[in-house]
Amino acid sequence: MSLMKRSLAEFIGTFWLVLGGCGAAVFAAGVPDVGIGYLGVSFAFGLTVLTMAYAIGHISGCHLNPAVSIGLAVGGRFSFADLPMYVAAQTLGAIAAAFMILYVASDMGLFREGQATFQLAANSLAVNGYGELSPQGYGLTAGLLTEVVMTLMFLFIILGVTDKRGTAVAGGLAIGLALTLIHLISIPVTNTSVNPARSTGPALVLALSGEGKALAQLWLFWVAPIIGAALAGVIYRFFEDEA
Repeated sequence: MSLMKRSLAEFIGTFWLVLGGCGAAVFAAGVPDVGIGYLGVSFAFGLTVLTMAYAIGHISGCHLNPAVSIGLAVGGRFSFADLPMYVAAQTLGAIAAAFMILYVASDMGLFREGQATFQLAANSLAVNGYGELSPQGYGLTAGLLTEVVMTLMFLFIILGVTDKRGTAVAGGLAIGLALTLIHLISIPVTNTSVNPARSTGPALVLALSGEGKALAQLWLFWVAPIIGAALAGVIYRFFEDEA
């Protein structure tokens, strides 16, 4: 499969991840009486990965995340030469999804009284953040540590599930449930990133709409997931069979 085709699959898959996860948070989490809350959003993110694992796993590997691609490269499972195209495709897919979410959300509650409405603000579009942008007011250090450890564990699980010595039949299920659990743990802290592309889409779209606080904090959601992913790649190599 050509790199262009694999990258296009990553664009589509990451679009789905952000539309499904962030879209669920924006459209459904805060609906009066029937909102899905943290639990529903957590499952939404997990389901996007689960469904795409079976849709494009055989095409591109279904990374959907620059940190995953980097962690797999460090772990010897992916070519460093292919990283730029994968990361670009993933980031563009996330940005496209964020634009769609903003467009659709602008109609929220306009044609029916008593419904949830959308207001453009610094924390709109399910952005990631710390301090005032953290859902429960966690600070920079807590956010940094959480993102590093959550991404490390996510990549460790991915590397284990996809190990040729393991049982990969239900690999997509395990990875999707891992992401669900990660969101259940860390949504209150940073709104859960573990994915630089997922963080970039909403932050950039908000910045272009005049709300730039999330974009100013975006560095953490590139640095921390990449560190965590790289550490996982190094650590898992310790468990590889010796040649």
